[in-house]
Amino acid sequence: MLAQFGMSLPLVAAPMSGGPTTPAMVSAASRAGALGMLAAGYKTVEAVEAEVKQVRAEGIPFGINLFAPNPLPVDAESYRAYAAIVQREADQFGLTLPPDPVEDTDKFDEKIALLLDDPVPMVSFTFGIPPPSVIVGLRKAGSVVVQTVTTPEEAVQARDAGVDMLAVQAVAAGGHSGTLSPRTPLTPVPIAELVARVVAAVPLPVMAAGGLATPAAVAEVIRAGAAAAAVGTVLLRADESGASATHQAALTDPRYTATVLTHAFTGRPARGLRNAFIDAHQTQAPLGYPALHHLTSPLRKAAAAAGRPDFVHLWAGTGYRSATAEPASDILRRLASKL
Repeated sequence: MLAQFGMSLPLVAAPMSGGPTTPAMVSAASRAGALGMLAAGYKTVEAVEAEVKQVRAEGIPFGINLFAPNPLPVDAESYRAYAAIVQREADQFGLTLPPDPVEDTDKFDEKIALLLDDPVPMVSFTFGIPPPSVIVGLRKAGSVVVQTVTTPEEAVQARDAGVDMLAVQAVAAGGHSGTLSPRTPLTPVPIAELVARVVAAVPLPVMAAGGLATPAAVAEVIRAGAAAAAVGTVLLRADESGASATHQAALTDPRYTATVLTHAFTGRPARGLRNAFIDAHQTQAPLGYPALHHLTSPLRKAAAAAGRPDFVHLWAGTGYRSATAEPASDILRRLASKL
């Protein structure tokens, strides 16, 4: 993997959707000898195309991550009951939230068409395994195809689908879990142990993700058999991060003392700093993705802009206290210091 992507460090700047990952972060990762990955999730096709062009102009290897459709439909009655509750929070920002479920595919087909027409070195998927025709098409176009998995069983499914590489994500990871079965409770397994299990089950290269925020943690997963370590949360405060100022400040705020798994914001399990919104609504929220994402998105954006972190999805992995405000390239080089 390292030689193929011009990497001198076995590190990947993980794709963080919703703003944190920027083309500048991808470039900084490459300068450090790591691999950077763009995040296509929640972006328009035009925005994805513009970011691909911006990074490609630098002549560096890079990857991009897409949300593969794996719908988690919510029944209209459950949605409306929860929407009425969240609307009361939104009223203080003068917002009207979607009264009915919005179900979409995040422009998946259009984004795949773009990447088939204008191939990039690596394409990764999370949430679902794409159709075989998509995997075959991308590989024919010259892209290395990576699938996010959270268990050895999912790794076998991905191998059988024909992917080239696995992104093995532990429960400690910040943001959404890539679980293929979001209705099933996630089982906590330390990332090094999970990597060892997956490597034993499936003979594909692995990049490890989830709670990797220190040089020792990175070294441990490499010893466990990972070809590379993917890091995200530890880059949230980097100079090149596009995370909101509200999100970045919360990572060092002593009020936030733990991360938890929640589906209250998006209807799909994700790890973030425990805040008032999660405490109030975790037990009320139905599962339902992407409907709940679309429901709470206006509130989250308004709250982030207003500096109100208790209404924001403060995605963060368990190593969030290791996030530092400095150039991403410096962070990545330090993470490789025990290899």
